[in-house]
Amino acid sequence: MQNLSLSERTFRCECGFEMDRDINAAINIKQEGMKQLGVA
Repeated sequence: MQNLSLSERTFRCECGFEMDRDINAAINIKQEGMKQLGVA
């Protein structure tokens, strides 16, 4: 796991994968909410 400052907006894996951190956070929040509701 990388230690990123809040000003670094993109996560870049050494494998080449890149993702905007805000989009990733939104996906994680949605998935957790779906689990809490028993939908997923």
